[in-house]
Amino acid sequence: MIQPMAAQHFDLIVLGSGPAGEKGAAYAAGLGKRVALVEKEAILGGTVANTGTLPSKTMREAAVYLSGYRQRGIHGVNVSLQDHLTTQDLLYRERLVRQLEQARIRSYLDQSHVALFHGAAAFVDPHTVRVRSGVGGGGAEEYLVGNTLLIATGASPVRPEPWPASHPTLYDSETILQMREIPERMVIVGGGVIGCEYACIFATLGVKVTLVSEDDRLLPFLDFDVSMALVANMRAAGVDVKLADHVVAVRHGVTLALVLKSGSALSGSIVLLALGRHGNTASLNLGAAGLAADDRGLLQVDEHNQTAQANIYAAGDVIGFPALASAAREQALRAMVHAFSPDKEREATLIQPYGIYTIPECSMAGQTEEKLSAAGIPWVAGMAHYSANARGQIIGARSGFVKLLYHRETLKLLGVHVFGEGASELVHTGLVALHMGATAQTFVDLSFNYPTLGELYKSATLDALAKRAPAAPPGASILRPKG
Repeated sequence: MIQPMAAQHFDLIVLGSGPAGEKGAAYAAGLGKRVALVEKEAILGGTVANTGTLPSKTMREAAVYLSGYRQRGIHGVNVSLQDHLTTQDLLYRERLVRQLEQARIRSYLDQSHVALFHGAAAFVDPHTVRVRSGVGGGGAEEYLVGNTLLIATGASPVRPEPWPASHPTLYDSETILQMREIPERMVIVGGGVIGCEYACIFATLGVKVTLVSEDDRLLPFLDFDVSMALVANMRAAGVDVKLADHVVAVRHGVTLALVLKSGSALSGSIVLLALGRHGNTASLNLGAAGLAADDRGLLQVDEHNQTAQANIYAAGDVIGFPALASAAREQALRAMVHAFSPDKEREATLIQPYGIYTIPECSMAGQTEEKLSAAGIPWVAGMAHYSANARGQIIGARSGFVKLLYHRETLKLLGVHVFGEGASELVHTGLVALHMGATAQTFVDLSFNYPTLGELYKSATLDALAKRAPAAPPGASILRPKG
């Protein structure tokens, strides 16, 4: 281990101040460990707080509000988008949210007594990092030595061939917020989470959006019915969704002209590139730490989020899918518990919820039909639609459903899938039930407020039981009267 003179020693060194870095640093500090956190940017929070999750979700809420989306299904209410709407109208709240989150993170780290270093970090050996301050890391050097390290440097948008390095009408997920005017037309290349979310946002604002996806269905990790409902709703909102197709040529001009594999030609006022992200590891000098990233700049980890180097962990977007803020926090927590509190080790099978902020939202927890079938697990699905629910009628929901997957024999809850208004919140009821090992009896017995969307859980459960009944042998039902 190299220990330069004047090196500062820590129990933990964290690289990156996004959700994974913040969570990992604070947890270790709470155990009384001496913690250093290195952030290369002048501001804290990483992509989540500054260019990704929070800004895009705030922009989504502004679009939903300003367009009157939530009122469109209520009879007699006529709400239209105001004239001359600009990006400044959409981003006013975003700037406030971003500033508040940056201040919260700084306050939290200060209260946790985490030593903060701003600068570019690079490994000297598996325990030592060099931090160069200043823009681009051209300033003074400091050396930090740590027993344990957590890499949480995040990821950045990719721009592969044939895309130009820059063009005035070409944006990615981190530069789209810099767009000055709302365009009349937009082409979004990439059918992942980012592409789908922005397609919904801009379509809600009246932009003519074309979405190009290489996959034959959007967000294939989601339940099939949810994925199909999303496509149907996007098309109903005016999005031209092109599946199983991709860009093979880009022609430069005042705007970009795109040629697809199918032979179609596309052009738009702007193009949003959403083709995935590359791990921010190129500048870390990983070889000095005995590590190597894959061709996407991502690090491989085990079930404890431990890399090939025993004292180095990694969490968040830098390890790839699912690349969600909630997942990043959990990964960092699992890593730090393994490093500092092995007697309290986190359950490796902890169920991770997914929240996709399309319009309307998609959310899930647990298993899908495809995974259950592939594993040979017998299942039965129950579905309840917003349109048949009193609360759904009140809010004017034109689409949406809760879908529950139960083990056909034991009726244990295995998967929860929600599509519709508030799905990312509604899924948590099912998430708790999954962690409890709940069965259909749980929702049959529960009394929900009326009218609420929560009642959809009982309705979906009763639907599953009705579908299962003909195949159930006599006396097999676990349902029992109360009292």
